[in-house]
Formats: sequence, structure tokens, C-alpha cells
Amino acid sequence: MNLTEPTTENVTFMIEAIKEKLRMVNADAMKPEHFSTNHYEDLVYLYDMVMKRDAFSPSEMQAIVAELGSLRD
Repeated sequence: MNLTEPTTENVTFMIEAIKEKLRMVNADAMKPEHFSTNHYEDLVYLYDMVMKRDAFSPSEMQAIVAELGSLRD
């Protein structure tokens, strides 16, 4: 997928991929429609960081979820 374009489809793809990778228990709290392209670069950075890692500590998971929350519109 080409993530260079700030599109709604790319935002949806990245949010769903992050939720799956983190195996979020309350995944409904992070619905793609809560995000827009306003913070696209930050979302791409977070997506890239999450996809590069195999495992996360509880504190890292908490920080990632907090960052996602700050990117919501």
C-alpha cells in the first residue's frame, strides 16, 4: 500500500493495522472514522514504529494508545 498520500483509506488501513498488531482489547475505542488526515505525518510515523517491532512492553502499549488518542479528531 502506498502511504505517501494522505487519504482517508490510508488512515483506515494504518489504524486497523496498528490495532491488529497491538491486539487491542478495546479496539472499538479506536475507530478509523475518529481520525482524519490532519495528523497524517504523525500517524505514518507511529504506524512505521509499530510495524517494525515484534513485541511491546505494557508501558510502551500505553504510550502508543495515548499517542493514538492525541491524534483523534
